[in-house]
Amino acid sequence: MRNEILKILLSIEEEQDVTIPYAVESGSRAWGFESADSDYDVRFIYVRPLEDYLRIRLMRDVLELPLTNVLDVNGWDLAKALNLFRASNPPLLEWLNSPIIYQEEGTLAQELRDLSKTRFSPRRMTYHYLSMANRNFKDYIEGKAEVRQKKYLYLLRPLFCIRWIEQRNTPPPTNIQELIAGIEVPDELLRRLLEIIETKKKASESEANPADLLINRFAIHELERIKNLPPSLPDPEIDEEALNFLFRRQILL
Repeated sequence: MRNEILKILLSIEEEQDVTIPYAVESGSRAWGFESADSDYDVRFIYVRPLEDYLRIRLMRDVLELPLTNVLDVNGWDLAKALNLFRASNPPLLEWLNSPIIYQEEGTLAQELRDLSKTRFSPRRMTYHYLSMANRNFKDYIEGKAEVRQKKYLYLLRPLFCIRWIEQRNTPPPTNIQELIAGIEVPDELLRRLLEIIETKKKASESEANPADLLINRFAIHELERIKNLPPSLPDPEIDEEALNFLFRRQILL
C-alpha cells in the first residue's frame, strides 16, 4: 500500500499543481490499533504556487479524494494548517507525530514539531480529548451489554492523552504504545488494554464483545475526575511571527 499511496500523492501534486511537503498515516494505524480490515487514513499538508496566495478570492483550503473501502485521503493547505497549529488543533499535532510518514520534504514538519513542545494550549487540547472520550462513552458504551472493541480504544486513548498533558505538559504522542509508556496507568487496566489491542488486530472492525466492567468503572471515575479540569489549564497566546516566517519561506521555495 505504501507504493500505491506514494503514487496517489504524486498524482495529486501533478493534477492540482501543488507540492506536498508532508504526508502521513492518521487514525487507527497511526494510533497502533488497526484491525485486519482497517482502511488507510492518509493526511497531508500541501502548498500552492505563490500566485495562488496573491489573489482577492482565496482558493479552497482542503483537497479530498473520493472515499473507497481501502483509502481515505485528504489534506490541508499550508495556511489552514498553520492557523490550526496556532489553535493547538489536536488532529494536526497528531499528524506531526505520526509514526507512519509517507512523505517528508524540507524542515517544515520538524520545525512545527519543535515549536509544539512549548507553543501549545493544554486547555484546548484537553477540551478536545475530553469531548472525544465523553462522546464515545455515552454513544457506544454506557448501558450497552455488548461493545465493539475499537470503541474501548477510542475511549481510553483520549483519556490517556489527557493524563499525558497533566503529567508531562507536552502534546501527547500519536502512537498508543508510546503514550502508555510515558504515563501512570493502573496495571490491571494496562493488561486489559494490551489484550484488546491484540484482539482487535486479528478481528474485524465490527466485532463486539460483552461490556468490560473494569474499563467502564475506570472511564466513569476518570470522566468525573477531569470534567472540570480544562478551565484550570493554561491557554497561552501563540506567537504568530514564527508561523508567518514558516509560511513565507515555504511559499517562496
